[in-house]
Amino acid sequence: MPLRNLFSNIVMKHLLTILNQFSTAGEIVDIVPLGSGHIHETYRVITRTEVSEDYVLQQINTHVFRDPVAVMDNIGLVTTHIRRKLTASGIEDAGRRVLTPVELKNGGLMLTDLENKIWRCFLYIPRHKTYDRAPGVDQVYEGGKAYGKFLQMLSDLPAGKVRETIHGFHDIDLRITQFKEACENGIRERIVETEPEIDLLRNREEEMRSIALLGKAGEIPLRIVHHDTKINNVLYDESDKGLCVIDLDTVMPGFVHDDFGDSIRTFTNTGDEDDTDLSRVSMNIRFFEAYTRGFLEAASAMLGPAEKENLALSARVMTYMQVLRFLADYLNGDTYYRIHHAGHNLQRARAQIKLLMSMEEQYTEMKRIVTETANQE
Repeated sequence: MPLRNLFSNIVMKHLLTILNQFSTAGEIVDIVPLGSGHIHETYRVITRTEVSEDYVLQQINTHVFRDPVAVMDNIGLVTTHIRRKLTASGIEDAGRRVLTPVELKNGGLMLTDLENKIWRCFLYIPRHKTYDRAPGVDQVYEGGKAYGKFLQMLSDLPAGKVRETIHGFHDIDLRITQFKEACENGIRERIVETEPEIDLLRNREEEMRSIALLGKAGEIPLRIVHHDTKINNVLYDESDKGLCVIDLDTVMPGFVHDDFGDSIRTFTNTGDEDDTDLSRVSMNIRFFEAYTRGFLEAASAMLGPAEKENLALSARVMTYMQVLRFLADYLNGDTYYRIHHAGHNLQRARAQIKLLMSMEEQYTEMKRIVTETANQE
């Protein structure tokens, strides 16, 4: 037997052993790799009959998520909360509009195998599509509406009910501190090389802290937020309407601006995050308007004046924070992000700086769009 087939059989047997301990139904006919994510090991479990459901089996990356119990407790809490609201509202097709964790036969939401690897299982949401890049304003609008609805449905759940799953993930003060340490202790040649970028970031530090300062002063509330609001974490139906948001591992306390700002950074970029041609990188203002319209349509009623007032700024803050992270990693010798060549993190940082500059050039228009959209809701 060829080695590849032997390995496949061994893997399949192991996955079936894992699955047998979850409360699944139906005859399993195949298990295939699923998705393009780089964090977890993910499989689609295909069953034979139409009456049984397919599943998603996933090995949690415990190098990234060091407290998988907190991750799964958070996911169990927020999905149950959303499901209850969907059921109470009588919404059709509720099973496609929120992730559904599958319990183990003996209870619990995660399994530790003999190699101390952590596994979990979800119902597979049928008839969905995803995008890695936004194809048009309609999909951006629906993405904004999906993330806004997610926050709205969790708005009555206290932030203290969930735990932090990655320390300081969107903590601007921590990221600035880490960046300053890299500027002091990093590779000297790289520090000299990037003096213009370092100066640009230092000159914006005070303004970029302003949302965090509002939070510390109690002028904006701590909420349960998603923290990873890329377009490929939105599931769309056959008509390109938003179904639900997925990848809930980073659901934890934060500000609404963490979600809105990072959505704008990722949804509206006309180039790639690490684009080598900076002329391709800018913020698509039509996409900004579409996302803002969808987001506020779903979430405006839950937001206070200070939250709405700082939505446009949050796009700049989250982009600035990503520049800090890429450039700090470059100065430190590329110890965090996976790179494909020696200057990859610098390339990423410069592309994000170009996006930040585009946002600054359009900032007046961004604020106008937020204000006018909020006043219509």
